[in-house]
Amino acid sequence: MAAVQEPTQALTPERIMQVGLGFWQSKVLLSAVGLGLFTVLAGEPQDGEALRARLGLHERGARDFFDALVALGFLKRDDDGVYSNAADVELFLDREKPSYIGGLLEMADVRLYRFWDSLTEGLQTGKQQNEAKGGDDFFGALYADPARLAAFMHAMSGLSMGGAHAIAAKFPWERHTSFADIGCAEGGLAVTLAQTHPHLRGVGFDLPPVAPLFDRYAAEHSLSDRLAFQPGDMFTDPFPRADVVTIGHILHDWSLTQRKELLRKAHDAVPEGGGVIVFEAIIDDERRKNAFGLLMSLNMLIETPEGSDYTGADCRRWMEEVGFRETYVEHLAGPDSMVVGLK
Repeated sequence: MAAVQEPTQALTPERIMQVGLGFWQSKVLLSAVGLGLFTVLAGEPQDGEALRARLGLHERGARDFFDALVALGFLKRDDDGVYSNAADVELFLDREKPSYIGGLLEMADVRLYRFWDSLTEGLQTGKQQNEAKGGDDFFGALYADPARLAAFMHAMSGLSMGGAHAIAAKFPWERHTSFADIGCAEGGLAVTLAQTHPHLRGVGFDLPPVAPLFDRYAAEHSLSDRLAFQPGDMFTDPFPRADVVTIGHILHDWSLTQRKELLRKAHDAVPEGGGVIVFEAIIDDERRKNAFGLLMSLNMLIETPEGSDYTGADCRRWMEEVGFRETYVEHLAGPDSMVVGLK
């Protein structure tokens, strides 16, 4: 007797359409960040007309714009038509708060959004599609402009804060007394580690224009006595010597040869019993779950000549090739994980 087949749920194109037109949602959020809408509403709910006037928007699209943000969960609207920020937006998208991560979204709006229009070309050619395509150097221009550099570095701190707290909690820092953060930006990780573990002393290592940003950030948190900045180029200068070297959101910018070179320099910088922590949106080994990591890898196609993201197994193999005796992967927060190598 043939088995009775259970009826299957009717298929719909909803998921396909949501992803295919996902740029609508993205651009609404990016425009709101660029306009400073969430900063305007931070602690100061306003009705639609007041908000429209404050932002300088035309009457035609303003109401739909605000209500789209309500439907997407970024704003709340009460029965009197007064708008306010959702809780996560209030924390992370108010420019006046140290937890602000909108700098990265601002960059996505003014840069990445248009460059991703050339993803198909990038997939066909394997070549980056950003300013370098036209002969400009984004990072060169960034480091030459103190105001832009400060905003970008502050955004990197906000973006990395969840991972930084997880590293502070999950790594056995009680066994070590010092660390060096390579590509330290303004010092978000360094400050988090020093605040969480008062016995630690740290060095931030980055290009010379970053020095005043790091020094100011450390001073704002009363940590100038335990945190110091060391200027240098990670490819031409030796890493600062420390018990632990941290490398966050760095390796995916570079070629395989360059990644191994950086890991080898980390190995040289730490003593026996020391280690290296690499952290970013590590792709799961089966390459099925961490969609953000895979999309970030495509972003590296857009942004860099040879960069890409990678799996934990990939990074562990590279660490072992340069001499680390023990390696492991541990999830941090959101899409980020750390790969640890012990010498």
